[in-house]
Amino acid sequence: MARVLIIGAGGVGGVVAHKCAMAGAPFTELMLASRTVAKCDAIASQIEDMHGVRIRTASLDADVPANTLALIRSFEPELVINVALPYQDLAIMDACLEAGVHYLDTANYEPRDQAKFEYSWQWAYRERFEKAGLTAILGCGFDPGQTNIYCAWAVKRHFQEVHTVDIMDCNAGDHGKAFATNFNPEINIREITQRGRFWENGEWKETDPLSVHAPFDFAESGVKEMYLMYHEELESLVENLPGLRRIRFWMTFGQEYLTHLRVLGNVGMTSIEPILYEGREIVPLQFLKAVLPKPESLGENYTGKTNIGCWISGPTHAGEIKSYYIYNVCDHAACWREVRSQAISYTTGVPAMLGAKLLLDGLWKRPGVWNVEQLDPEPFMQQIADYGLPWVETWPSGPHPVP
Repeated sequence: MARVLIIGAGGVGGVVAHKCAMAGAPFTELMLASRTVAKCDAIASQIEDMHGVRIRTASLDADVPANTLALIRSFEPELVINVALPYQDLAIMDACLEAGVHYLDTANYEPRDQAKFEYSWQWAYRERFEKAGLTAILGCGFDPGQTNIYCAWAVKRHFQEVHTVDIMDCNAGDHGKAFATNFNPEINIREITQRGRFWENGEWKETDPLSVHAPFDFAESGVKEMYLMYHEELESLVENLPGLRRIRFWMTFGQEYLTHLRVLGNVGMTSIEPILYEGREIVPLQFLKAVLPKPESLGENYTGKTNIGCWISGPTHAGEIKSYYIYNVCDHAACWREVRSQAISYTTGVPAMLGAKLLLDGLWKRPGVWNVEQLDPEPFMQQIADYGLPWVETWPSGPHPVP
């Protein structure tokens, strides 16, 4: 039984708070903290009304480790779940080390002034967490997160080694807005507009942004055009999957979304370089974020489904070279009814809750810094469907449709 501090009150933070409250043990007392305490209070009110559970709230500027440290010492949690901005990961990890509490996040660190996200900054904390006897779990959302666990599950249950992985993320939903992002606009647009990157035959290869694309027939969503991108789970899976020869990440986008993105890029609104406006510096992308719909506001009228999964190939334990496809389908409207969320936030927040539960239950408690595919996938895969993210396993007759 444990106290848990959740930092971040955006769409994902709301889902994590709801699901922890609904789960009960081992979450005996919850606190939700954010720079804007009114957002925390609104989520807390929802949780009490919908689930009959009271959670505490607090104001927190997590950019400053001393602020987080003071709140941790006041609340005395066993675990901090970090669903704040990726810019704040290192500051929150510093505070956890100082206070002696475990740590879990859903997205890896990236600096504010550079659109570059990688695990090296957080992997550098391994020895300190290990010496302190503390566990830090990185990337415990869906992608990264559940997709990594799908790969670990495939290795444990089905394959001697993995030769190829294609992670495919489809959102076939409709939120009715002209242009909006399903998670933090600043992080989302930085991610999408960078160069594509994949790993093949022992080296990283790059492509122009969104220049490589192909159709794929997604279960319950139909044929959608998916685009090759770089995504953070590729970095850790390259390190941790045995026998890997190629790994790629794909995400679907509608043409209207891509047109808006191209126009905004052409006029400079997706830039992270400061400009001088009326005597003060502003970052165009941060201004754009301020005028776009907030991701947590999209859920009420969202229709359609997501489909996220991994197409894996390699030699099975029986010695046959086979293809294996494992995925989840999630319904936007169902997520709204359950936790007042759209499916993108839901699919990120539910694995974070379950990862936290497994850590607190001792099944994933292991001193050091770990990506989720390094932990035992068995308890996660046994429980995740019960919390709202069931999975489907198939054995396609041929190789991945995109060479």
